[in-house]
Amino acid sequence: MTAKPFDPRMLEALVCPRTHGPLSWDADRQELVSKSAGLAFPVRDGIPVMLVDEARHIDE
Repeated sequence: MTAKPFDPRMLEALVCPRTHGPLSWDADRQELVSKSAGLAFPVRDGIPVMLVDEARHIDE
């Protein structure tokens, strides 16, 4: 079974659930990144998981 790809056009409608700021798409890691919150949200089977508890903390 092949994972469904994330459609980057979804970025137009999605915002960070913590800061309500913009997100960027990291195709290599399959994550949506909120630099303002320091969080990366996973995308599973093409579906963004926009839960702060599921996000990875990033060090930038």
